[in-house]
Amino acid sequence: METPIKKQNIFIVWFVWHFYEMPMFLFGVWKNYILFVLNYFSVLLLLKSFLSPWRKNKWNYPNNLNIKDFLSTFFSNTFSRILGAGMRLVLIIIGVFFQIFVILTGLIVIILWVLMPFIAIAGFLIFINF
Repeated sequence: METPIKKQNIFIVWFVWHFYEMPMFLFGVWKNYILFVLNYFSVLLLLKSFLSPWRKNKWNYPNNLNIKDFLSTFFSNTFSRILGAGMRLVLIIIGVFFQIFVILTGLIVIILWVLMPFIAIAGFLIFINF
């Protein structure tokens, strides 16, 4: 015996799909892209380790009281930290740029998706009037 097929109004089915189900799906995809960019650029981790030496390059201070060796180690460690901060700053700026791009692109896609039927109707009406 076959199961009976429920008859539903196709307009209502489309309306629910277009204005509820698909935007929820798009929000989920958008959230995944936002989380991907956060994870890929690790902006929070870069901020936490902002003044750490670049690639953990640091020199141990000498045991003797030689001022030349002490200053050489001090300036090398300072330079490594400055280099690390500069590189992290570049990566943070790139990560923030991409995060803004993903947020704006997702917002535009969702707005265009919701407005698409109205844009199509307006385009059709403009086409008919010409």
